[in-house]
Amino acid sequence: QVQLVESGGGLVQPGGSLRLSCAASGRIRSINAMSWYRQAPGKERELVAQITSVGDTNYADSVKGRFTISRDATKNMVWLQMNSLKPEDTAVYYCSGNIMDYLYFRRNYWGQGTQVTVSS
Repeated sequence: QVQLVESGGGLVQPGGSLRLSCAASGRIRSINAMSWYRQAPGKERELVAQITSVGDTNYADSVKGRFTISRDATKNMVWLQMNSLKPEDTAVYYCSGNIMDYLYFRRNYWGQGTQVTVSS
């Protein structure tokens, strides 16, 4: 069984910062890309940032220059550093990973989500 667990969400004022963490655990053989998605009320889930197994990154235009995704492959962890937060960043943030388990079966796994609220 593979699990992804996010942490680090909360309430922050506009212009503030938060750092989200995601830990993958279980019977993991390998992890390809890991990603952060978000879903605001009444909107579809959208890709925020992605990092490949070799460290290549990709960001949504709305967060470029403000958010940074990073990972530690030895610890099966990924982080999302969010700076200069805006009210429109308010959403539930989800961690996702393309993971091969001990049975050599690969699929995308999702965390349970963590709420980020940007408000004064």
